[in-house]
Amino acid sequence: MTGVDDAREALGARLRELRRRSGITGRRLASLSGWHPSKVSKIEYGRIKPSESDIRAYCDHANAADQLEDLLATLYNIDTAYLEWRRILATGVKRRQQKSVKLEAEANNLRVYTTQVVPGLLQTAEYAESILRRHVEFYRVPDDVEEGVSKRMDRQRILYQREHRFHFLISEQSLFTTVGNDDVMRGQLDRLASIIGMPRITIGIIPAIAEALIVSNSFVMFDNRMVMVESTAAELTITQPREVAIYGRAFDVLAGQSVTGETARELIRKALERRAR
Repeated sequence: MTGVDDAREALGARLRELRRRSGITGRRLASLSGWHPSKVSKIEYGRIKPSESDIRAYCDHANAADQLEDLLATLYNIDTAYLEWRRILATGVKRRQQKSVKLEAEANNLRVYTTQVVPGLLQTAEYAESILRRHVEFYRVPDDVEEGVSKRMDRQRILYQREHRFHFLISEQSLFTTVGNDDVMRGQLDRLASIIGMPRITIGIIPAIAEALIVSNSFVMFDNRMVMVESTAAELTITQPREVAIYGRAFDVLAGQSVTGETARELIRKALERRAR
């Protein structure tokens, strides 16, 4: 089963619950909507994808107009939400970096949470090269690492544009996870420390001993309209307002556990000292 199949089944389950709460039977809904009776079960168990008009019919007959916007966002997102890395990186890593440039330029407020590595917008060229090199090797895609690194560095220009705000949350583990070698890591940690205090940029580090209040993959929030989540096999794009709001709450919880300013710099210094030893 693919991510698309999962998403279709999840949407069908939501529509089934909506119908049942309203007290309307599947046969009655089909009659009111002018459908063959079997269409309701096919939609609700994910065997077919509903159309926009089908979603509207559910909301109309179940008296759930307040659910329409969120359900339509879910529908529109089914075919694009789950993209395998093999497809995303089919022509190499540069293309994905170009997509990031566009997405980041369109967002006034960018919130980034990473669990193991430093976010791309804060990476040194050497660190980025090591990351992208591993991507090429692992996903067995065309090797355009040099172009990908160049484009990732271009992305960082947005950090200096006044109309944008950034909040980065980085796990303390990211300071210790080796990318490249010790020299690469020392350069990256120095870079990270130098960014703390820059205008319009907040960097929070979540201590390793912090309680596990939220367990999540790395994700990026673009304003309050879209979230991109990275998994090992695929990249998920979330636009449903209800789900975006959940990620917003998760980010707030994680931010509350993070340390900033000189306290964050002290954690970076400890990581640098560890490399020296």
